[in-house]
Amino acid sequence: MYIDPHIHMVSRTTDDYARMAVAGCVAVTEPAFWAGFDRSSPAGFQDYFRQLTETEPRRAAAYGIRHHSWICINPKEAEDHGFAREVMSMIPAFLERPNVLGVGEIGLNRNSRTELAVFEEHLEIAAKHNALVLIHTPHLEDKLKGTRLILDAIRAHGKLDPARILVDHVEEHTVRLVLERGFWAGMTLYPDTKCTAARAVDIIEMHGTNRIWINSAGDWGHSDPLAVPKAVLSMRARGHTAADIHKISFDNPRAFLSQSKNFSAEPLRPTVA
Repeated sequence: MYIDPHIHMVSRTTDDYARMAVAGCVAVTEPAFWAGFDRSSPAGFQDYFRQLTETEPRRAAAYGIRHHSWICINPKEAEDHGFAREVMSMIPAFLERPNVLGVGEIGLNRNSRTELAVFEEHLEIAAKHNALVLIHTPHLEDKLKGTRLILDAIRAHGKLDPARILVDHVEEHTVRLVLERGFWAGMTLYPDTKCTAARAVDIIEMHGTNRIWINSAGDWGHSDPLAVPKAVLSMRARGHTAADIHKISFDNPRAFLSQSKNFSAEPLRPTVA
């Protein structure tokens, strides 16, 4: 039994839900993200947020998987500040929906001033609505700089508890910084970029199992919706205990996500065989 706490199921087929259910997935959380193209109007986000809060929960439930979501405008589409503010004005209404856990995945892409300003406005929305926060860190060579900018902005904002914020896509050179400041850390398991399963297990062996999780971030690109159970096999092969494996793949995501009353990892009864 496991939780994939970061996966973009709008980009995946129904067959992927079936494969994940067979592998033991009982719950997923899906952050709002860049769809591979820039939306032409804020109205496009209204439909996307409905997909995250209406369509995907039904599709997942058919296979016994609970679906939860996060709402935001992603940093790649945040360079037009006026556009971003129109999208952000929709967020409070969606935070009231029963499968929404908080604001995410917000953060930085190119570390620009506009991205940072939009990030800070997302933090204010989260603080006002007492919402959890899921943060994207840059994939580019500026990951360390971007991570520092993000953590400094949260500290300057000063209204959010680090224990209610997860900083995702950490790697070897950013994980210590995130954990030492009291945040949760997420490792994204990609076949080629971010963390491979082997690198993630290395990080666990160096930094321990507290306040850290693994996720697939499966999306429209080269990615693997079964990356979490495959990483579990890697941990077993390296001699990790069943307790530590369960902590990384189930207990830790459940502990963080359960800070929202909308999260549940109780298995559902599938409606398809």
